[in-house]
Amino acid sequence: MSDALIECVPNYSEGRRPEVIQAIISAMQVEGVRLLDWSLDADHNRSVVTIAGPPAAVVESAIRGAGRAAQLIDLTSQQGVHPRIGAADVIPFVPVRGISLEQCALLARQAGTEIWKRYQVPVYFYEAAAARPDRALLEEVRRGQFEGLRDAVLREPARRPDVGGPSLHPTAGASAVGARRFLIALNLYLDTAEVAVARAIAKDIRQSGGGLAGVKAMGVSAHNQAQVSMNITDFTRTPVGEVYAAVKEKARRHGTAPARAELIGLIPEAALERNSEWLRLLGDVGPGGFDLDKKVLERRLDHPLPWP
Repeated sequence: MSDALIECVPNYSEGRRPEVIQAIISAMQVEGVRLLDWSLDADHNRSVVTIAGPPAAVVESAIRGAGRAAQLIDLTSQQGVHPRIGAADVIPFVPVRGISLEQCALLARQAGTEIWKRYQVPVYFYEAAAARPDRALLEEVRRGQFEGLRDAVLREPARRPDVGGPSLHPTAGASAVGARRFLIALNLYLDTAEVAVARAIAKDIRQSGGGLAGVKAMGVSAHNQAQVSMNITDFTRTPVGEVYAAVKEKARRHGTAPARAELIGLIPEAALERNSEWLRLLGDVGPGGFDLDKKVLERRLDHPLPWP
């Protein structure tokens, strides 16, 4: 695995204090690890960071980020529209080159064990790293969110963490650590403020509701607009354009339409779909607009961001 390359996309439960996220990212600086992207969302109260590099270095970087997040984020006073169970809420490892998903799952297990050992933050393993079949789906792990899970682990042994615990960390909760393939996080804003419309569309299109394969979706209010917030977990089965077309058609039935799009994190070149309508909704390409060089994984690897 000397030339192996992995990506890690930790999600932190803080999107309103940039100084906190910058401090977490600073703690993640490890030799060989490239900082590819980071963003804050005040409505979701969530930040997403993307790093890549050799497996051992990326694992160490993610562990340090989880520890710093546990020091700086207090879930007992944190609120936002995005579900969460931890300060470092989700830590997925993604194979990029020269490494398998199964090997990334082993790395996730190592990272989770070390997060508990160093910082006493308990860990749940999910997706390819899941230790139990009922924890493969992240939404099952996060059922009840921090507050509900905090109470459930005290009375239900089946809800207790895979590593550490049985109680959650009093302020940092627990982390879900996993391994998965590329995920595309896309938000579509509708030209209405009626959040009930976004929720109805999300219910129709997500796989769990009988909709599109590999699509997870929820309807929320963000920036005073209704938003369909989606994770596309397998763009080779369900391309982004197909997801967008489904949202557009269902929105039409409600008398509305997608007004703009927002890409969280990076996207593989293969998923880009040139000249597609959803891509145009991200904004004009060029100065002051959407910059493909900053959002396409393969391009960002060659031009990483400076560490704060």
